Amino acid sequence: MFELSKNILQKVSFDKTLFRKELTKAVKWLKPEEKALLMMWCLTTFGHQYKDVINEVYKSVVKS
Repeated sequence: MFELSKNILQKVSFDKTLFRKELTKAVKWLKPEEKALLMMWCLTTFGHQYKDVINEVYKSVVKS
């Protein structure tokens, strides 16, 4: 599921709204250790573009 999530995020990275939606779904589906790996991967890969979205999604999911 982790690799699938990465693949989907790469495909929707052209659109901020789609990226947020898919990242939110991925974080809800993944195991805790995979969530941490995905966050690191997202920040490394898309941090220059979507750092605000990544942080926002992870903060909202942690609260849930």
